[in-house]
Amino acid sequence: MSGTSRHDRLVEIYGPTVAAGVAPRLEARLAAEPASTPRAAWSAEDVWLITYADQFTTPAEAPLATLGAVLDEELADVVNGVHILPFFPWTSDDGFSVVDYHEVHEPYGTWADVERLAAHRPFMADAVINHLSASSPWFEAFLADAEPHRRFFRTEHPDTDTSTVVRPRTHPLLTEFETASGPRWVWTTFSADQVDLDYADPDVLLAVIDVILHYARRGASAIRLDAVGFCWKDPTTPSIHQPETHSIIQLLADCLDETHPGTILITETNVPHDENVSYLHPTIREAQAVYQFPLAPLTAHAIRTGDVDVLVAWAAVIDPLVGPDRSFFNFLASHDGIGLRPAEGLLDDDAIAALVEATESTGGRVNFRSTPGGGTAPYELNVTWFELVGAGVDETTAIARHLATHALLLALPGIAGVYVHALVGSSNDLGGVERSGINRRINRAKFDRAELAARLADPDSIEARVLAGMTGLVAERRARPAFHPEGRCVVDQPEPGVVRVHRTHDGHEATCAINFRPTTTTVDDAPLGPYEVRWS
Repeated sequence: MSGTSRHDRLVEIYGPTVAAGVAPRLEARLAAEPASTPRAAWSAEDVWLITYADQFTTPAEAPLATLGAVLDEELADVVNGVHILPFFPWTSDDGFSVVDYHEVHEPYGTWADVERLAAHRPFMADAVINHLSASSPWFEAFLADAEPHRRFFRTEHPDTDTSTVVRPRTHPLLTEFETASGPRWVWTTFSADQVDLDYADPDVLLAVIDVILHYARRGASAIRLDAVGFCWKDPTTPSIHQPETHSIIQLLADCLDETHPGTILITETNVPHDENVSYLHPTIREAQAVYQFPLAPLTAHAIRTGDVDVLVAWAAVIDPLVGPDRSFFNFLASHDGIGLRPAEGLLDDDAIAALVEATESTGGRVNFRSTPGGGTAPYELNVTWFELVGAGVDETTAIARHLATHALLLALPGIAGVYVHALVGSSNDLGGVERSGINRRINRAKFDRAELAARLADPDSIEARVLAGMTGLVAERRARPAFHPEGRCVVDQPEPGVVRVHRTHDGHEATCAINFRPTTTTVDDAPLGPYEVRWS
């Protein structure tokens, strides 16, 4: 890895004059950080639950405590780690409009609950560091024109040409706020309640480094950098994946290596593949893993059509990107739905349209983004994974498709992230959408622990059948050390509609063959039934 110093990173971001003043302040903060024991290395064991802090509830118990109990009991055989979506005080976007980075949302529990949960398993915290809530103390100080926060948020003159800026939403980029010194127009990439930080001020970077260190100190063995590609703003550019953004992430990684060695830094950038993997630098320590965004739309297309050509061609490029301390966070379902930007240049318009049609056939919704020239395009499918892959087929076939796709998730290089609703085969929460008016709520229903336990106790329920199948798949992966996040990977199509993943690591070999078609075929001189998975 590169021997570039933290001072050099600051120079890349701010230039030599500013860097000279910031570097001593940064080094003093790192020197004051308590010593930390190196984290355990990742392995084929790593299958992590993606969940909200209040996903499981029990009367008179903090949801974070209930989550710990569910992980210890109901889910002990299937997941060994957990990614808790933002558990901080918030005002909108189900947690991603953070009020205070340093506090736990009181209805969820306390930091003690988080630390107990993190003490027994890998734990990933969300660092929502592109933006904050418009109700946060930092932004209230900005509105009051108080130092240093008056410089903490990105503003622009309302007449500035921002047409080159990449937009993940359809609302205006700039939102007007009245401040003590008059109206100011703030960048709001994701919503008017999510005000963007301005990393051009080094005080912002130092404050965010404090946040990252705080999460590691509280037990986070991995930290997810939410929407991090948008961090550096310049209206004359697309304002995504800027060189300064890469330098910021590299600096964060260096700070963690210095103070909390072994902490995994994971970037979340819902963008086309080549842009996404730019954070997996082959010689510079940047992200240790990136969210594997193309996997979901390509796998959904493959299981619904039986055509795996695009999926296999894309998977062939994964192996060169994996290496020591470099891999992926693989997922299919998520709290956000299924992003379509990662499929750009991979799936054609007809294939995208077919996924949109399948989503809508289940009652699912589609979110859109603005495109250059003033148009719109589908950005995200809001639907549970089980409903999407099972649209138009019977329950047994839907379960078989669901498990086949997750076998691929488990077989590819990386940490496997399984969203809680995919773990039990949830249906669309149409009522949640209607009550809230928020499309993404379709995949965010919460569970009463006792009610879910009753459904899981019924072996004929969808929940029990899916969880049993997922548990079996995870056991197959864990029985084979070749499925290490850093293991080599060869993906091919031995027969039409079959994806075969061959993995090697540290002298171990393993293969997973998956039939994406509803007909039996023959692979390696043995029959492979409809949607069947074979491990060897």
